[in-house]
Formats: sequence, structure tokens, C-alpha cells
Amino acid sequence: MSPLIRWFHQLGSPPYFDRFAARWSPWLYAAALLLFALGLWQGLFVVPADYQQGDSFRIFFVHVPAAMLSMSVFAAMAVYSAIALIWRIKLCEILAMACAPVGAGFTLITLATGSIWGKPMWGTWWDWDPRLTTELILLFLYLGVMGLYAAIDDRRNAARAAGMLAIVGVALLPVIKYSVVWWNSLHQGQTISVFGESKIHGSMEAPFWLMFAGLSCWFMASLLQRARADNLRREAGKDWVAKLAVGGTR
Repeated sequence: MSPLIRWFHQLGSPPYFDRFAARWSPWLYAAALLLFALGLWQGLFVVPADYQQGDSFRIFFVHVPAAMLSMSVFAAMAVYSAIALIWRIKLCEILAMACAPVGAGFTLITLATGSIWGKPMWGTWWDWDPRLTTELILLFLYLGVMGLYAAIDDRRNAARAAGMLAIVGVALLPVIKYSVVWWNSLHQGQTISVFGESKIHGSMEAPFWLMFAGLSCWFMASLLQRARADNLRREAGKDWVAKLAVGGTR
């Protein structure tokens, strides 16, 4: 067995995952804060004002990374859910359900910053635009996953039911992405490309990717922290949890 495969098998062990999450989540939070500071400093003070939108465009550095992660986190939740349903891996159930609150937070930030940006650009806080409407539906899907998971007492059955909703809901993601292409939309078209050429000025790329990396690190840290807490609740009563509790009180 290769070292990488062995490591993945070990990571599926509740005690090993607890140690892994406890070790790496603080480092990821620290990296997120550092990247945020660099990205915000460049986005607010280094990048020149936009020739059309002036300084109001600077919300772009929060809005667009949050929007990208709102969809990426839902996709990750669906992948974890599919793995959990097919191979019955408990840790993937935990990770899938830990994605939902963080992804819902990113979606809420996307909608809020979009409204703030839209007011001076469109003259209104909200419009039933295809991109805005589908992003709002995404928030409802996140809330649906969270609500379904909380409504069923048995944690494994709850995770499987909520995971099915996540898998079905993933069909919304391409609709969100291509809504500005398929329908007439107030929302501007795609300006950032991960693999191709972006349509933004070169000076904007560095702070944008710093903010995206910062939000990604924040997501991973939050995911580990939430999954660790759920893992400890599920494993309550096990010897290794009791030893951890005794060690933590010393």
C-alpha cells in the first residue's frame, strides 16, 4: 500500500482525524488571516479605482471569492455525501455536514455584498435577476441540508438523508454559473477564469487570488473544526475520547 493511500485510511480513523484537525485548524486560521490582510491591503490601497465604478468596485475582492466558494463548498459537500453513501465512510458524512454552515455563510456574504454593490450600479438593492435568484435558491438548499440533518435524531440516517439532498441540489451549480449566458441578466458576465484568461486588469489579480486563498483557508479550518466537534459528539463514550477529556482538564 502506498504511503498516500495508507494516510487516507488512517485519516478515516476518528482518533487520528481528531489529532489531525486539532493540529492543522489553527495554522489554517492563521494563514487565512495573513492572506486576508495582504489581500485587503492591496485591494483597498494598492489597486487604482475603476474608471467606471470608482471605489465602489472594491467590494469585488470579497463578493467574487465568496461567490466562487459558495458553489465550490456545495460541490464538495455533494462529493463527500456521495462517497459516504457509496462506501459508508462515517468521516465523509461528518465532513459533508460540516460543509453546510460554512457554505451557507459564504452564500449569505455573496448575497449581501452583491446587494451593496448592486445599489449604486443598478439603482436597487435587489432584482429577481437569474444569477441573484439562483444564488438565493442555493442558500435555501444549504438551509435545507442543515435543517434536515438537525431534524433526524439518528446521526447517520440524518447525514444520509441530508446528503441525498446535497447530491440532488448539485444540479443547480451549472445553472448559477451559466445563468448570465443563458438569460438576459443585469449581472455582469464572468470576469475571472481559473484556467483561462481573466477579464480583469492585471493589478486586480493578485489581491483577488489572495482573498480567494484566504477564504479557502478559512473554509478548510472551519471544516476541520466543525467536523472535529461532530466527530467527538458521535464518539462520546469511547475510551480515546475519555482519555482526551482527562488530558484536557489537566
